[in-house]
Amino acid sequence: MEKSYNMTMEELGGRVASVWAGLRPATRSLVERALQQPSPPSAPAARSSAAYDARAEWELSRLLAALDDRVREQSALALSIEQARELGRVAETCALVLHHEAHSAEIFAQLFERALRVHDYRRVDTLADSLAPRLPPSEICELARHPNPAVRALAHEALAQAPTATLVDLLGDPVDAEVARDALAAQADDYGSDEARWLLNALDRADELEDDE
Repeated sequence: MEKSYNMTMEELGGRVASVWAGLRPATRSLVERALQQPSPPSAPAARSSAAYDARAEWELSRLLAALDDRVREQSALALSIEQARELGRVAETCALVLHHEAHSAEIFAQLFERALRVHDYRRVDTLADSLAPRLPPSEICELARHPNPAVRALAHEALAQAPTATLVDLLGDPVDAEVARDALAAQADDYGSDEARWLLNALDRADELEDDE
């Protein structure tokens, strides 16, 4: 079985084959098992943090990047119809497996940008729904500072739906405070939260007092 998958990866391009060969057996097995399923695996909204494997996440991210680059290469046009179909199937499967493993802002950004690039808004919604269960608020704040405005908007929306107490905790962080304040403003203006509006007024008064000193 391993030989068969190695041959397939080699046919999909040198970089893909190189990244595949460098995967640990455990990471490679994740992709192989998913490829053997009759239908693509669904990405869960949550996963036990005890099962998190940061190295597997990184390895899968590299593999997905190599596969997506191969899809975009002009030389991919030289692939047979069967090879092109297999390339797309492997890339989509890798993306879903990576979503299973994702616990960092960097990986979610990669998956968001990939889905947005092909206008797969159903995938975007699935990813957005799993942000809060999978990422700590500080990681979502990192996404809210991403260069891609669409990714930023998705992260801001996730924070606007977070408990107000979570945003209050972020106000104490000099890096995340501005993002948290924007989320409180969204809760007040878009969701009509009286608690968020009261907090914003208190923050404004504190700023005024600080300016007067």
